[in-house]
Amino acid sequence: MTAVSMTVNGKAVQADVEPRTLLVQFLRENLRLTGTHVGCDTSQCGACVVHVDGRAIKSCTALAVSLQGAKVTTIEGLAANGQLHPMQAAFREHHALQCGFCTPGMIMSGVDIANRLGPTLDEHTIREELEGNLCRCTGYHNIVKAIAAGAAQMGAAKIAAE
Repeated sequence: MTAVSMTVNGKAVQADVEPRTLLVQFLRENLRLTGTHVGCDTSQCGACVVHVDGRAIKSCTALAVSLQGAKVTTIEGLAANGQLHPMQAAFREHHALQCGFCTPGMIMSGVDIANRLGPTLDEHTIREELEGNLCRCTGYHNIVKAIAAGAAQMGAAKIAAE
């Protein structure tokens, strides 16, 4: 066993894990944060996307021990003070889910896209950036609309905070 410690959703956590423990396993099994889904185990579907030190990664291919000291945000860590994150609210408003399995990864990817590229995103850019996030239920139309709206809301919130 190897000791690992990191900050997850703003809380310091530590545990002894097998060196081969994936981040997604650590989150789901050790911390009981089950919003991060395991879809393919091969980094193809994006259901396991989380943020590590502010950047989106696929947690099914990252070893927990390699993230010693990192700051991890999962879908459970986006909402604050009882309010949905703007991207979460946009997904709800634009009906951007069906079965919901891909939704946490799509939202986490959407937040990352908006953080990297800004609040004004066109459909082509969003679709290109979502490569590696699979949804088996929809044609992505509402997901793309939700990410554009969520990015705009994130931009507006940032301006209001300044």
